[in-house]
Amino acid sequence: TQTYYALCSLQHRGQDSAGIAVSDGNSLNLHKNMGTVAEVFKVEHLQSLTGHIACGHVRYATAGSATLENAQPMVMNSKLGGIAVAHNGQLVNYEQLREILEETGSTFTSTSDTEVILKLIAKSYKKGLEKALTDTIQMIRGSFALVVMTEKCLIGARDPNGIRPLCLGRVENGWILASESCALDAVNGSFVRDIQPGEIVIITEDGVLSFEFGERTSKRTCIFEYVYFARPDSVIDGIAVTEARLKMGACLAREKPIPADVVIGVPDSGLSAAQGYSEQAGIPYAMGIIKNKYIGRTFIAPTQKERENLVFVKLNAVRSVVEGKRVIVIDDSIVRGTTSKRLVQILRRAGAKEVHFRISSPPVKFPCYFGINTPSRGELISSQLNSEEICAEIGSDSLEFVSAEGTMEACRE
Repeated sequence: TQTYYALCSLQHRGQDSAGIAVSDGNSLNLHKNMGTVAEVFKVEHLQSLTGHIACGHVRYATAGSATLENAQPMVMNSKLGGIAVAHNGQLVNYEQLREILEETGSTFTSTSDTEVILKLIAKSYKKGLEKALTDTIQMIRGSFALVVMTEKCLIGARDPNGIRPLCLGRVENGWILASESCALDAVNGSFVRDIQPGEIVIITEDGVLSFEFGERTSKRTCIFEYVYFARPDSVIDGIAVTEARLKMGACLAREKPIPADVVIGVPDSGLSAAQGYSEQAGIPYAMGIIKNKYIGRTFIAPTQKERENLVFVKLNAVRSVVEGKRVIVIDDSIVRGTTSKRLVQILRRAGAKEVHFRISSPPVKFPCYFGINTPSRGELISSQLNSEEICAEIGSDSLEFVSAEGTMEACRE
């Protein structure tokens, strides 16, 4: 049940599939399916998952499509025992490793890079778990925050750059590893510390053992965690997410000011930046855009045209806030530009006199290879057009991005 609650609080990190594996000390038991945590787990599932160690996952499909065989945790039983793996991130040498494993007789049931991690650990398992883990981690490249579970222990590991987050907390009678600190709060746990880049922690009934896996490490957390991914109430690597967003907004106001009557944010990740902009600029902040809470990723919109029109269902302007006013709209990023274009139409329809777009992260010009499902370069509007051209494309009166240095400074502070 605790794992279920923790996963509910991490639901924003992925809505494609969810799963929980549990160990009772002798064997591993798994339930996973497509959909959100609430869709996947019913009372009977939670009642059948009994044990004293658990490992859960919500998936946002990057490497490998959103199918059940790619859902996590991935579990493997061998004569040496069971292993479950949950992985956040993306391996860049996944194809090569898979080929090597296939040549030595491994078979794969999924197209996910996580299965490669599972097979590598299993391959060296006879050398002992610690050695199997360090061997595996020295072979994989890319971003990985990992939780590995056996019948007797729980392990956490983070790549040498710490690209994806992972933290350690205490619960009433044990320990918890999670992608974000808000999951610890959900189970009434207390935050202990972040797992360091290049660190492995092994949790057994004797306590927590930590060791480095011998790579040169440097903290290079994905800045998009602070821009968009993380929940506003989380603290990652000592940086409070809301604080970083407020500062990004304030920086945007200093760098790209414009006279206006009201500042509004695009829910949810644009709201804190909008507050920061408003305070810095001395222009009132208001809730000018309302988001429909009940539209998940599973909402049906088969064609591109319908997907574009979905913005009208998802977001709406508050006429009394924007009518007759010069409006500054703060959003966290522009990816394809379709949402921004529709938002301008929505605000004009509600009577906004001027619409000035301000973006609290620099232009996204290139796809990400570390676990963000960004479209190809051709679909990224900022890789094709400059600010003035994007402004014309989305129909706003002006458009400006915060500088890369400004974004960094907001997090460094």
